[in-house]
Amino acid sequence: QVQLVESGGGLVQAGGSLRLSCAASGRTYSTYTVGWFRQAPGKEREFVSAIIWSSGNTYYTDSVKGRFTISRDNAKNTVYLQMNNLKPEDTAVYYCAARRGGYISIAGWYDYWGQGTQVTVSS
Repeated sequence: QVQLVESGGGLVQAGGSLRLSCAASGRTYSTYTVGWFRQAPGKEREFVSAIIWSSGNTYYTDSVKGRFTISRDNAKNTVYLQMNNLKPEDTAVYYCAARRGGYISIAGWYDYWGQGTQVTVSS
């Protein structure tokens, strides 16, 4: 079992930055892919970014490329999502999720989920 706890959300003006954290407890990430998803009101949960823990390979949805950076800290068993140049359309609840195995952008293939953290970007 893996327990995930997100933090770092908040209210920010357009153009600002936030850093989300996803701390894991229980089993380690070493064989996992960790992803970030987001869900805006009335919309489906969508993929944002993912990192393969063992290799460090990263993946992004097109709308965040060049603005968001996913990274990991082995010692802290934590994954980060650095979000720069935020836009109002980035407003959503952000979730981290983990799955055994390789990268996939489909939420249903992730086994473990955090509780979510709200990100609100004002115009």
